[in-house]
Amino acid sequence: MIDSGPDGPGETETPDVAPSDRDEAIPLVRRFPALAAIPRARLGRFPTPVDHLEGFRDVDSLWVKHEDLSSDVLGGNKVRSLEFLLGRLGRGDTVLTLGGVGSTHILATAVHAARLGAKTIAVRWQHDMHPSAQEVADRTVAECAEVVTASNVVTAMPPLIRLRLTRHAHYVPLGGSNPLGTLGHVNAALELVDQVEAGALPPPSRLVVPLGSGGTAAGLALGLAIAGMDTVVVGARVGPRIGANRWRVLRLAERTRQLIERYTGRAPAPVRGDRVVVSHDLYAGAYARPHPTAEHAAILVDELRGWRLDATYSAKAFAAALDIASRHGTPTLFWMTFDARWMKPLGVEEPGS
Repeated sequence: MIDSGPDGPGETETPDVAPSDRDEAIPLVRRFPALAAIPRARLGRFPTPVDHLEGFRDVDSLWVKHEDLSSDVLGGNKVRSLEFLLGRLGRGDTVLTLGGVGSTHILATAVHAARLGAKTIAVRWQHDMHPSAQEVADRTVAECAEVVTASNVVTAMPPLIRLRLTRHAHYVPLGGSNPLGTLGHVNAALELVDQVEAGALPPPSRLVVPLGSGGTAAGLALGLAIAGMDTVVVGARVGPRIGANRWRVLRLAERTRQLIERYTGRAPAPVRGDRVVVSHDLYAGAYARPHPTAEHAAILVDELRGWRLDATYSAKAFAAALDIASRHGTPTLFWMTFDARWMKPLGVEEPGS
């Protein structure tokens, strides 16, 4: 069995990754050259652009980091973690992962694993749905080789365990959120620092990102700490507190810091506790349940820029960012995690509906 384990890959065959991909001087490797030893699949287009959001009343200090443009095939924040999580994947391999029915993580895993010649098995569970989640769910079925759907997260565990024990599969954890996958978001933060130093945007006082499994928030907080940038990472909670909380983000950031130290022999700066804040205001009581304030913010940005935000993640983070920028008036950065370019525009119905 090929298994990534809690902190990284276990014993596998030689990775199907070209040396140029492993050795490319991404910001993470420039700062920690020893990390070039970690196999990385070339999946994304980086750096992703930053943009100043103008046109919102009483808000002139809001920027966006376009992680939705991280790949021409299928963008989003998961591309960065998958570059490391799928780095050892070879043609003909099988990937096993899990998430909710409308999980963008499962969809991204299936799409990008297929680019490497692998197939994906997904274990999913039911949750509240909305139009974009349904579109993701439908496409996921088409992209995966096999899908097992359970009524809830508890009943999803027995088939997941069975598949892990009986299939020769490369396991990718929930949301891609283990230390290996989190390295991709450490790199994203260091990329952002490069863009700040180049004058693309001012140093953000707050960076707002959806908070689900925590890998993106943890990696960003660690990367900013390593670079010495005093930015507070604000996680707009989208799931139950038991899974989406500050302690888990800080713990994952620390485990990732330890992973870097093991490879490099250097102890990176830890994440200070006051550099991670969780916003609970827009969690609507259940994962993927839309929040009226977030829906309103999504309509505003669609009218202004033509961007479609998903009600599970990006709409909630954008509403939080808009509120923070309005109240504080200091540079605020919205981390755009959702790629909707492949979806039909809002308000467009299927023929015959």
